[in-house]
Amino acid sequence: MSTTNVDSDPFAWFARTFRAVQENVELVIHGKADVVRLALVCLLAEGHLLVEDVPGVGKTSLARALSSSIAASWQRIQFTPDLLPSDVTGVSIYNQGTGAFEFKPGPVFANIVLADEINRASPKTQSALLEVMEEHHVTVEGRPHAVPRPFMVVATQNPVDMDGTYALPEAQLDRFLIRIAVGYPDPRAEVDILRSHHAGAAQAAVRSVIGNDHVRAMIAVTNEVHVADSVHDYIVRLAGATRRRAEVRLGASPRGSLALLRAGRASAAAQGRGYLVPEDVRSLAIPVLAHRLILTPEAEVRGITATQVVEQVLAEQPVPRTATA
Repeated sequence: MSTTNVDSDPFAWFARTFRAVQENVELVIHGKADVVRLALVCLLAEGHLLVEDVPGVGKTSLARALSSSIAASWQRIQFTPDLLPSDVTGVSIYNQGTGAFEFKPGPVFANIVLADEINRASPKTQSALLEVMEEHHVTVEGRPHAVPRPFMVVATQNPVDMDGTYALPEAQLDRFLIRIAVGYPDPRAEVDILRSHHAGAAQAAVRSVIGNDHVRAMIAVTNEVHVADSVHDYIVRLAGATRRRAEVRLGASPRGSLALLRAGRASAAAQGRGYLVPEDVRSLAIPVLAHRLILTPEAEVRGITATQVVEQVLAEQPVPRTATA
């Protein structure tokens, strides 16, 4: 797009732009339309994305294609056991010429930060991202340093039962707006991957569709999505129900309720709607809430998953009538 002007129908403009970016990312990520859509919803809701799956299914490619599609600055951090917190956030270095300490920004100062295999680093290094993910700035020696906007951390992690991994702490999991799994492609999509690789239509060929100014304009549009009181109440009931389940030791926090609201607004705008409906909330409940639940040991022994708990909550809570603007 050559202009950031939003036409007389901002939600129609939003939907067209969203679709253009999604189709561009899908040039690299074949057969995963739902995954790409959730990643874009996360970006436009100003959240952070956790991509969990086995190696080799396109987790890193998704983050790279997304950053290339929006002409954003991006940095990749390969998390390893010897990575230090200052390797992520930056450090103050003494300048002999000026006789003062100067802050040297770390790779976290970018629009999209790819935290690759985040659970291979120690918990201390993982926690270096906590402040910047919530406050959008890094504090070094008492001075805050703001990161650019838009800002999103795309963290990839391998299943925790793989060698050399550390489970993410609950406080950090709660800061990810959405968790997704890419999954293996179906045979047809895998054939497309092979053809694209052979033809040279790889990651480097992904062109930018919009710029940061467009992204900021789209974020502003999401904030204009109308939410009826009945839908607010529905979100609170869903989050509250997770806290009362016998299988759950720690339910969704109020941050989870806010995350569901923010993601729902972005999803509604992506469909060209200026109002949130219960179906938007229901479609996002699992990727937004499931990773925030901590199950009891008894439930885990019985093989119950957080996804199953959220599905049960959705089945039990009455759905309000759709309220438009």
